Amino acid sequence: MNEKTFSYGILRALGIIAAIFLLLYFLYQIQSVLVYIAIAGVISLIGRPFVIFLRSRFRIPNQMSVIIVLLLVLIVFVGIILVFVPILIEQSQYIGRIDIEAFKSDINELNIQINTYLGVDEINILESLMQSEIVQSLDVNMIPKFLNSVFGILGATLIAIFSIMFISFFLLKDSKLMLNSILVFANRGEEDKFQRVFNKIKILLSRYFVGLTMQISVLFILYLLLLTIFEINNPIAIAFICAFLNLVPYLGPIFAGILMALFVISSQLGADFQMVILPKLIYIMLGYGISQMIDNLISQPLIFGASVRSHPLEIFLIILIAGLLFGVLGMVVAVPFYTAIKVIAKESLSEYKIVKRLTRDL
Repeated sequence: MNEKTFSYGILRALGIIAAIFLLLYFLYQIQSVLVYIAIAGVISLIGRPFVIFLRSRFRIPNQMSVIIVLLLVLIVFVGIILVFVPILIEQSQYIGRIDIEAFKSDINELNIQINTYLGVDEINILESLMQSEIVQSLDVNMIPKFLNSVFGILGATLIAIFSIMFISFFLLKDSKLMLNSILVFANRGEEDKFQRVFNKIKILLSRYFVGLTMQISVLFILYLLLLTIFEINNPIAIAFICAFLNLVPYLGPIFAGILMALFVISSQLGADFQMVILPKLIYIMLGYGISQMIDNLISQPLIFGASVRSHPLEIFLIILIAGLLFGVLGMVVAVPFYTAIKVIAKESLSEYKIVKRLTRDL
């Protein structure tokens, strides 16, 4: 190897490294656009079966079917907003009229009742709150900054909604749009393999996301019935938040249970802890546990087994590893990402025994 060839190799390697860093920097700068595309992709995977159903069953034209599905998505989104906005307005008005001294008295009374019931030394909840870093760091000057942040978030949300709906429309309208974009990276003669992989991934992920939507809907209905029976304030909003938290595997139900317990306690603030709050909290937590058993024994096996065709233990290990490596976000995207890898491995590495073993049900 002469000096010229060696120098060329070094320059070429440096050029490749620089190009990779530039690409990563570019992707970092457009991360919001990538998020829009990802969300639009999920909407298209969920909405595609409904578009096909409307087109085949009712003979509705493809473009009109897409518009109907996107309108349903917008209706659901607007419905969620209509549930939460009145609650926020009501709570802000309530906070404005709140009697601070009466609130302190209720907190202290609850603190005394809990200490007496548990038989522990006095734990002053109010004092602990006042000494916390969050409360001590509160400043009046934060209010204008908070309002500016709210308007900024509102503007960004409107842009995001428009972008996601616009991208979703074309992904639903032309099912081959994403496929054609991916085929650009295929070598000549490998287009059929890319198409088989893409179609298989699309079918499996469409089943997965539709099943996930059904799972969240079932949990929402169960939580709503539970909270309504025990007359908890704002049951629709609480049920939606707790059901939505279940998107995070394993950790989500724990956080949802804690949040529901806090809502139950706050809605009964001022009542007797031993006679009113504790019995109602126990009954609701029992109902919550039954709801989670229904989800774990019926909903999740149907979703993870039938949709992505993976063993429950396999799914558990993948979610656990993804959570350790990438945190909560990794746990959320672990199953669809792993499903895509399995399909690709089946087409490209089918000669290996471990690949055959893992992908035998695909």
